[in-house]
Amino acid sequence: MARKKGRMSQEVNSGSMADIAFLLLIFFLVTTTIASDKGILNILPPKLDPNVPPPDIKKNERNIFNILINANDDLLVEGEYRRTADGLDKEMKEFILNFGEPNEEAVALFNTLPASLQAVAQRRPESSDHPKEAVISIKTNRGTSYEKFLEVFDLAKKAYFDIYAERVNLTADQYRGLSGEDEATKALQDKGKEGIPMAISIAEPDKIGGN
Repeated sequence: MARKKGRMSQEVNSGSMADIAFLLLIFFLVTTTIASDKGILNILPPKLDPNVPPPDIKKNERNIFNILINANDDLLVEGEYRRTADGLDKEMKEFILNFGEPNEEAVALFNTLPASLQAVAQRRPESSDHPKEAVISIKTNRGTSYEKFLEVFDLAKKAYFDIYAERVNLTADQYRGLSGEDEATKALQDKGKEGIPMAISIAEPDKIGGN
């Protein structure tokens, strides 16, 4: 009598699959870089002591480049109405580099500037006295959008970084990318900023507009 040949069942041993999946999960967790939003990297001033009156700082109005942003995101730049911020960084750069009433230190600073920046620098008496006195002032009100504020704020920083980068023969992106963690990059950062502090004033918002 012929023997029936039974068909052997083929089973996959899944016992080790869980171990493999677990090892792969650990591998990807260890090797994957997760980008994080660092926000606006600014150093905030220390909290004022309520028992100590704020210092009385007197500054000529011509040394302040005033930018007002209303609840509709319209701009008032040095008293002139604007719908957009187009070209604002160029105007701020010219304001920063103005030498309307330079002292000896400012004259020495001008002589250290590359020819490209000296060509931008002017001597308008109605504008800033010199770069060390120039201040960019940005003021909003409660209805101003964060997007418009950040756009104007970034243009103000761009005006300074363009100047710093040009002084050390770099692009603005290259200068922003300097880590400052070693002597070489720290020296480039310091040389770019020397005599031209980044003076951006964020004025207290008006409590009008919005809901």
